[in-house]
Amino acid sequence: MRKIFRLYNPAWLLVMLLSAPLIKGCGGDAPVTQTEKFVISDSLLNTLQIDSVTYREFENSVTLNGKVTANPNDIVQVYPMVSGKIQGVHTMLGDYVTRGQILGIIRSPEMAGYNSNLITAQTNLEVAQKSLQAAQEMYQGGLSSQKDYLAAKAAYQQAVAELARVKEVIQVNGGGTLGNYVVKAPISGFIIEKNVTNGMDIRSDNGNGLFTISDLNNIWVIGDVYESNIPDVHLGDSVDITTLSYPDKVFHGRIDKMLNVLDPSSKVMNVRVSLPNPGYLLKPGMFAGVTVLHPEKKEMLCIPSSAVIFDHSQYYVLVFKNRKNVIITPVQIAKTTRNRTYILSGLQEGERVITSETLLIYQALNS
Repeated sequence: MRKIFRLYNPAWLLVMLLSAPLIKGCGGDAPVTQTEKFVISDSLLNTLQIDSVTYREFENSVTLNGKVTANPNDIVQVYPMVSGKIQGVHTMLGDYVTRGQILGIIRSPEMAGYNSNLITAQTNLEVAQKSLQAAQEMYQGGLSSQKDYLAAKAAYQQAVAELARVKEVIQVNGGGTLGNYVVKAPISGFIIEKNVTNGMDIRSDNGNGLFTISDLNNIWVIGDVYESNIPDVHLGDSVDITTLSYPDKVFHGRIDKMLNVLDPSSKVMNVRVSLPNPGYLLKPGMFAGVTVLHPEKKEMLCIPSSAVIFDHSQYYVLVFKNRKNVIITPVQIAKTTRNRTYILSGLQEGERVITSETLLIYQALNS
């Protein structure tokens, strides 16, 4: 049995198109089958979709391989400010975290030193405060000079400043106590990279961040343009993006960046498409098909792709005259982009073509 294809495949409706009543002869003759002329039934006619052949600006297309990446402008890497041993990791790869949420705890000798400095600064402040109070009372009672009072006041102010400095150092270094460095999320977002485990020794000069966080509200799709396709790709061109995860969903965008240099290893030029990502459907690392569309300064006859049938190495459309007159018409196709097909020959402007249930009607006409 031959296979018949369409460029667009909606679900079929099981409707009766042709009537072929059995007519019995007189005097007990055997029944014979008589096929009536093709007629589209009322039920199908009420739901049938018909479109007109029109001239439209020709839209050329190039398909590129692409990959979804996080927007680097929305990525924050979390580095340790101190060396030590990881005592607890509270998040996993892919987790959503909020700003200020604890990601992990580092047991650090440096933090123990900072905490010791804090105790010393607090003690010095208490001593300086009492000395200032005593110097003030003696100065007011005439038992000491103004110079002694001002010296005590300066010592108190220095103690206040030192305590504030130590607290700021501790805050910058995680704000932990008892020798603990607390790793907190600087922004809200998803953990897209994690390079730490419990019990791991880390150094503050390590070039790898502990965590990488991105909010993923806006992502990039990077397309690979081979040299032969560079003339067909332009800044600002519209693109349709598809993924294996969502084969029936098309994401629309525009090329907003062309690198204009070839990658030395892959020998391709990269283009960028920035997309909003509601619902976080697009994930970093996904492969994507990137169809670049750009209009050319010419018009061609155009019909919906759902009107086109492919059978016996030939494209056909069903030209609708009326419910009793549907003509199978061979056509030559120039190109199919998005959901539109451009026609080289076989149709005239203004003709009406059937765009739904085409396979069912085509098979009925050929039966």
